[in-house]
Amino acid sequence: MNDLAACCSPAPALASVGADTLRIALVGNPNCGKTALFNALTGSRQRVANYPGVTVERKQGSFVTPTGRTVRLLDLPGTYSLRARSPDEEVTRDVVLGRLPGEIRPDILLCVADATTLRLAVRLALELRQVGAPTILALNMFDIARHRGYAFDLDRLSAELGVPVVTTVAVRRGGTQALLERLDTMADAATAPDAGSLAENWAPSGRTGTRALQAEADRIIGSCVTPPAKPDTVTSRIDAVLLHPVLGLLILLLVLFVMFQAVFTWAQPPMVAIKAGFDWLGTLAGAVLPEGLLRSFVQNGLIGGVGAVVVFLPQILVLFLFILVLEDFGYMARAAFLMDRIMGGAGLHGRAFIPLLSSFACAIPGIMAARVIDSRRDRLATIMVAPLMTCSARIPVYTLVIAAFIPNRTVWGGLQQQGLVMFGLYAVGIASALGVSFIFKRLVWRHTPAEPFMLELPDYKRPSLRSIALGLLQRARVFLHRAGTTILAMMVVIWFLASVPGAPPNADQPAINYSFAARIGHFMEPVLAPIGFNWQINVALLPGMAAREVAVASLGTVYSISSGQEGADVQLGHALAQKWSLATALALLAWYVFAPQCASTLATVKRETGSWMWMAVLFGYMLALAYGAAFVTYQTAVALGGG
Repeated sequence: MNDLAACCSPAPALASVGADTLRIALVGNPNCGKTALFNALTGSRQRVANYPGVTVERKQGSFVTPTGRTVRLLDLPGTYSLRARSPDEEVTRDVVLGRLPGEIRPDILLCVADATTLRLAVRLALELRQVGAPTILALNMFDIARHRGYAFDLDRLSAELGVPVVTTVAVRRGGTQALLERLDTMADAATAPDAGSLAENWAPSGRTGTRALQAEADRIIGSCVTPPAKPDTVTSRIDAVLLHPVLGLLILLLVLFVMFQAVFTWAQPPMVAIKAGFDWLGTLAGAVLPEGLLRSFVQNGLIGGVGAVVVFLPQILVLFLFILVLEDFGYMARAAFLMDRIMGGAGLHGRAFIPLLSSFACAIPGIMAARVIDSRRDRLATIMVAPLMTCSARIPVYTLVIAAFIPNRTVWGGLQQQGLVMFGLYAVGIASALGVSFIFKRLVWRHTPAEPFMLELPDYKRPSLRSIALGLLQRARVFLHRAGTTILAMMVVIWFLASVPGAPPNADQPAINYSFAARIGHFMEPVLAPIGFNWQINVALLPGMAAREVAVASLGTVYSISSGQEGADVQLGHALAQKWSLATALALLAWYVFAPQCASTLATVKRETGSWMWMAVLFGYMLALAYGAAFVTYQTAVALGGG
């Protein structure tokens, strides 16, 4: 889920690192609280980009130690070992060893461990010690471990590992003080070896070496950590419910259902406020600028284009809020465990659940998150179906069409009918992803055995409001950057096509009917008429290839609905309801469930698979599904009287 900022829009260039700046890399297992510690240390002083030459995310921040030393902190992808079985783990290994081109070798490695589950973390710390770089082990969530009755001999643990050991509580004020003081102490004496010596000192361990390291880790933990006399029963009691094979799945479905209902209901007040703001700007532009192309460009191309997309920011943030809270709470891994049996039957690995859930926000981070899957076969299967999940870019289209054609009333004891239709569209996306994966399993990978599913369940934690707020702020920045660049550029193009050439002096039709946009739309009609699309829809589909949500603003342009007009979104909905049949509206919804209308997603698939072939297969099968679904929907609706 944190990959969104790295892929949906180009990140700003990272600042250069001064010679006196201390470079520290965060290394740790997934779900160890590494991101919370990163946020606690850096706050809002963080940037996201990609590592040079690869698509793996680089999250970097800065802070100042108590003695005034500037630190550049790099949050590496989570890993269980330096053996590197997945692309994410390869990047972590290469950064640690100083092998990654374009990335400066860290001065200090900060190994983060969940103090309540140390087995794999201590083994990783032993591997880092073999590398020979200066290392600190931070026992994070130390307050939770002490509360549960764990006792630690920190001095002995430090002596056994041969590295300093500090305790941290990333979600509490002052919980990183001991770490900051230790960093100042180490920085004065640390002299990291050069990258060449690191690479020479380390070699990947085989199975025998890994078992020996794990045995050593278990011995160290046994001598330095005393487990609680009474084991934690709260987690086991919660898991007895949430991991129940039947009740757990029902709870998961309920959580997803509430999430999709909230996207419609919670976001309404801020959406109304944003719309009012853009309406005011449009009215102001209309009053200040003289009538003509310039006013049309500012009202319809700039204000109307961007405003028609930005208004959906609250819905996208509500969706991200649920994902971030569930991830912070520790529920995501359990959801993956619950879905393993269902997804395994469809040919997907249990670990695919989190990338697919991330794809509800944006398919690009979902595709990139598939790197955590070790098997190439399972990774490809996840990548090929991730775009079928209903991403947030579809929400503006769904919202517009549903609001125009589905009555806003409650059914079944208080459920919102429009929300139910939205949930149905999400459900179709999920079902189609499982169905396509099943077909791939039978046709492409029928002779390739599936990897077993193994997952370490993190402890339940109280979500960090600070981390959630930073995550939402980051995603808002990315969305607004996208609205101000890609979407704005597309809207300028659409405005030009819809405005040039102008209507002749003796015109008896709306000016847009004489434009380039109308000619393009009519040219596409023979192909798309069987699925009920008119030329206005055809025009909106073209810029939608750059960003799906642009289709809404494009429809407003081709139907001459300006954001400067009072209630522009309502007027556009009324225009669609008058000019489209119900069959056409339903066909467009069916099209958008499947259509591969996002060039950035296709480019990401090409980068992640390293193959033009897989990108072409994805585009081809999704386009065929979209046309087929729209055709069946339209023809069926017409036969039932909806045409």
